[in-house]
Amino acid sequence: MISRRSIALALTNVLFAGPAWSASGNVIKMFDTDNDGTLDLAEVKKAAAALFAKLDPDHDGTLDARELRGRLTAKELAVADPDHDGTLTLDEYLAVVEQRFKAANPDNDGTLDAKELNSRAGRALLRLLK
Repeated sequence: MISRRSIALALTNVLFAGPAWSASGNVIKMFDTDNDGTLDLAEVKKAAAALFAKLDPDHDGTLDARELRGRLTAKELAVADPDHDGTLTLDEYLAVVEQRFKAANPDNDGTLDAKELNSRAGRALLRLLK
């Protein structure tokens, strides 16, 4: 016999997990240039570099805490900023992207699928792409 709690949990998973999977799938479709249904590091870095350019309205080649708002916390920015100037260059930003890509790729196959993008590490990476 199925309990009410089991039914409620199943419904919750369907209602709340579905959109996240869908969102991950949409991200894959947006950035998957080779149309293999996954994202590799080159595709992710290309998307991140394009976003970097959009986030840099003053075209000074760096992103500060204000420009990175919602993507990196102040603590994450401090860790990612090797020269401690309070900004990230494109190379520094891409280093963070690569680090998060690797964290989201526990099977080390070099690609991220929707399930991996929906993980905590995957969502942290996606914040750097949106």
